[in-house]
Amino acid sequence: MAGIKGVGEGAVDVIISERTTNGPFTDIFDFVERLPLNTVNKKNLESLASAGAFDGFGTYNRAQFFAKLPNEDVTFLESLIRYGNKFQADKNSTQRSLFGDIEGGIEMKKPDIPFVEEFSNIVKLNREKEVIGIFLSAHPLDDYKLEFRSFINTELSKLDDLTLLKGRDVSMGGMV
Repeated sequence: MAGIKGVGEGAVDVIISERTTNGPFTDIFDFVERLPLNTVNKKNLESLASAGAFDGFGTYNRAQFFAKLPNEDVTFLESLIRYGNKFQADKNSTQRSLFGDIEGGIEMKKPDIPFVEEFSNIVKLNREKEVIGIFLSAHPLDDYKLEFRSFINTELSKLDDLTLLKGRDVSMGGMV
């Protein structure tokens, strides 16, 4: 995780420590409820979402984190941060209260998840490459496997010895 641009070592240490101590995170709400959001901040969460760190939760797509909530001027990610901060503040005040329900859970409305289409494959991969430095979940040319198999007859490594290619029609594929 420290290799993700915008996610500092302090945030990574806190995430790993919390996961080790209290077990895996069950969903994005559990994630923001358990972590100190002054250490794991908005920039960290944006970078983690762009890199696909929350893909394992399975119920969200990356575009949802950046989508504006209906009738609001905040993104789902910003509302998650507000929710996590409020959850933690209420939890701390309950624990300090003489009459607070220390053992009970805190009931608070979770932010609504916006229903938006997933980013296109190329947008998702470009965002991933921007924060990780490589394409991790797929490659932009994966959509062209059939064309590569059907039309490409030479690999770039064959260009080392051009005498082998003299007089032949050569077709190659790649990405600039």
